[in-house]
Amino acid sequence: MGLLICVLVTAANVQDRDGARPLMELLSGASARLKLVWADGGYADKLIDWARQATGLVVSVVKRTEQHKFGVLPRRRVVERTPAWIARHRRCAKDYETLPACHEAWVRWSQIRLLLKRLQ
Repeated sequence: MGLLICVLVTAANVQDRDGARPLMELLSGASARLKLVWADGGYADKLIDWARQATGLVVSVVKRTEQHKFGVLPRRRVVERTPAWIARHRRCAKDYETLPACHEAWVRWSQIRLLLKRLQ
């Protein structure tokens, strides 16, 4: 469904694949039923093996094809739409916060608003 399970905000100098390790640990503790994680192409390499060994999560990387050809890729929409939903929230569109914990709270708030709209 592309809904948020957990959030981890890191500094800009932390690579995505390096910041994914603590996030995967949070994710494995947040939901025992979660077994498969779809990720962008930047999370390939050692993260896939580490996630399986350390947390028991299977990471499936959804890569783009060649840039000049159009093609619908399975699960690519799921990987891209959640950050788009978060960026639609004004406070999350730019980095206004000084503390990572504050930005994490605003990301959670944006997802709460999304879920409340779906309940109506």
